[in-house]
Amino acid sequence: MDISNLIQTVLIYALPVVFAITIHEAAHGYVARYFGDNTAFVMGRVTLNPIKHIDPVGTILMPLLLYFATSGAFLFGYAKPVPVNFNRLRHPKRDMVWVALAGPASNFFQAILWALFLVGLVGAGINETFFIKMAQGGVLVNLVMWAFNLFPLPPLDGGRVLAGLLPRGRPQEFLARIEPFGFFIVMGLVIAGVVSTWWLSPLMAFGYQAISLLLSPLTALIR
Repeated sequence: MDISNLIQTVLIYALPVVFAITIHEAAHGYVARYFGDNTAFVMGRVTLNPIKHIDPVGTILMPLLLYFATSGAFLFGYAKPVPVNFNRLRHPKRDMVWVALAGPASNFFQAILWALFLVGLVGAGINETFFIKMAQGGVLVNLVMWAFNLFPLPPLDGGRVLAGLLPRGRPQEFLARIEPFGFFIVMGLVIAGVVSTWWLSPLMAFGYQAISLLLSPLTALIR
């Protein structure tokens, strides 16, 4: 493993990853508070302080170990989940959908901002490799978080969305029964390549195309 490449990679992705995780988690807490549950706010999780959201194992140790073990081919990590008491929401079944969507939505918005930063760098004639790669990394990191968290299986945000949209009865009961094993099921699907092939790749391709289309007037203007 080339240590210099590792250090360079960490420096390039550090800021995008910290922002992506912090704003994602804070968005969950903010929207939960808006709809009636202030659990996260009381616990100090509705904040842009990254220390409040970083899990030492899931955010730092696991990604580093996977980076070394797979030579950067496979990375996975997680932050401390924001506590939400769905029973405190004014309309639990409906509002849980908005709370769950808040995190991925914040990542998609950040991806747009990083893309704007990249377009601005190019438009200003700034060819500094470090900043170009950081902007590209910001788009990539946030689109990965956006797409991955929308996977429709708890405990991911997409699973919460699905639970809120499913009719009451057997479908919701089935989802509730598999939730305790959801993390292991998701990891199994990730390792098997199912999530990457059938979910991440097409959704991220759509995300890149959507951002490109959204910024096309600006990119055409600066050319």
